[in-house]
Amino acid sequence: MRRPSAPPNQPAPPFDAPAARRLRTALGMEPEHVAYGMRASYGLSHVTPGLVISWERGTTAPAGLELTALAGVLWCSPGELIGRPRTLREHRLAHGLAPEDVARTVGLELLAYLHMEENDEWRGTERQSAALARLLDLSLPDFVSVTGRDARLAELLRSAVTTRWQAYVRPIAKAVPLDRRLLEDTLRELHQDYQGQMAASLNWGGGRAASASSDAGRDFLDRIIERFWTNVENNTG
Repeated sequence: MRRPSAPPNQPAPPFDAPAARRLRTALGMEPEHVAYGMRASYGLSHVTPGLVISWERGTTAPAGLELTALAGVLWCSPGELIGRPRTLREHRLAHGLAPEDVARTVGLELLAYLHMEENDEWRGTERQSAALARLLDLSLPDFVSVTGRDARLAELLRSAVTTRWQAYVRPIAKAVPLDRRLLEDTLRELHQDYQGQMAASLNWGGGRAASASSDAGRDFLDRIIERFWTNVENNTG
């Protein structure tokens, strides 16, 4: 088996504990067998049956090097052992790739790539970004998130629904490569939903109307990116 080259002591990605137990059971293995395989094939001398059990119970989670080794012992991909990837590093781990693999494919020096990954700040060119999206099979929402555009997108979307959405079509299009008509339809719907919700809250009447309106508006704006992608998906279908 190929030993993972990811450096140790990195933050653990989201681990799917039930999946780890299910895969082990399907192979007819005990925690002792998993621990032995990780020690013998990957040199992780600290892995014990007790540690494997704690992973499966969700009380602890394997770090990057441990996760890759665990996947090797269970004959699965790392992506089968983690939840939905959130960061560039987690997407890389889900595909079982070493940092060197990503850096070489997208055309970056290894140290430059590692700096971007560790700081969660993608600084690649348009060509490198496209190569990254292909390599990691990123959906558009994942691509926007991984390349650090979520905060800017959320800011623009909040302004669009609380003021005139038409003024934000162009700046949002720069952050999100969507068809213009699709983007316009999505922003129009978001604006209507937000304004309608605020009006409905105020129409409840009574002394609590303003408070209810404020809470409803805050919740809408807090989940603005989630609502945006849901509307995009609905309009695409």
